[in-house]
Amino acid sequence: MSLRVTFLGTGGAVPTTERAPSALFVNREGDRLLFDCGEGTQRGMMRYGTGFGIDHLFVSHLHGDHVLGIPGLVQTLGFNDRTEPLTVHCPPGTADDLRDLVHAVGHDPAFRIRIDEVAPGAVALDADGYEVRAFETTHRTKSQGYALEEDDRPGRFDRPKAEELGVPVGPKFGRLHAGEPVEAEDGTVVEPEQVVGPPRPGRTLVYTADTRPRERTVEVARDADLLVHDATFADDMADRARDTAHSTGREAGSIAERAGAKRLALVHVSSRYAADATPILRDAREEFGGECLLPDDGDLIEVPFPDAAE
Repeated sequence: MSLRVTFLGTGGAVPTTERAPSALFVNREGDRLLFDCGEGTQRGMMRYGTGFGIDHLFVSHLHGDHVLGIPGLVQTLGFNDRTEPLTVHCPPGTADDLRDLVHAVGHDPAFRIRIDEVAPGAVALDADGYEVRAFETTHRTKSQGYALEEDDRPGRFDRPKAEELGVPVGPKFGRLHAGEPVEAEDGTVVEPEQVVGPPRPGRTLVYTADTRPRERTVEVARDADLLVHDATFADDMADRARDTAHSTGREAGSIAERAGAKRLALVHVSSRYAADATPILRDAREEFGGECLLPDDGDLIEVPFPDAAE
């Protein structure tokens, strides 16, 4: 079951020729989710092949570099004859402003747009096999991040053991794996726990958007398979990061290390690093022992299951 992340916009408030403002596209086995929608997002969707067919849009906060792509994207979806509704999830108290933004150029979408205010800690999307939950972040306005958390998967099925117990090859294997007892060839009942191992964890993807480092992020990102964290500045600009309510690469690395995350992706890179953003990556790697990435626009990451190497 695939979980793919495409970085459509990895830049800060000011776009550069290489980095667009914030947008993260997630494809979870055909469910297409967009986290933030900065200026130029729809062009990134075309350029990097994600397509426009999003099912849900999750807005972290209402600063322009995270939402100014919404009116254009909505118009394009209408031009492409979309009829399915689009749900936009957002922080509490921001629905009216988002609704005004959608209609800012006097355009009435041909499809329904549902604005869903989600309080930190609440589930924004309860889907088949996973949920997306909001969590509080610290920025200069109402802001929140989002965590995609998959359900646990059934344990590994021990086929040799099942055959040894007399379970005939066929549909009964699937029933056992689904947690249902079956009857063996000799009439005895075989219970699932006899042939199915303990549940295996699903994957966790955490997106902070703009934020200062905070303890809540450590809690939410505990053992995360991928943490996408604000890393606007290198460590020599720590005072500037604090004044603007952003994080440095070193701070993002420290959060990932404390959370025990497996991979860290550094985003929202300030335009002052247009020529060379490696100082941000270097600082983060000094704090974080896992895999640390400084993605470019268009980079695609496949998130494996925690036990994929077993």
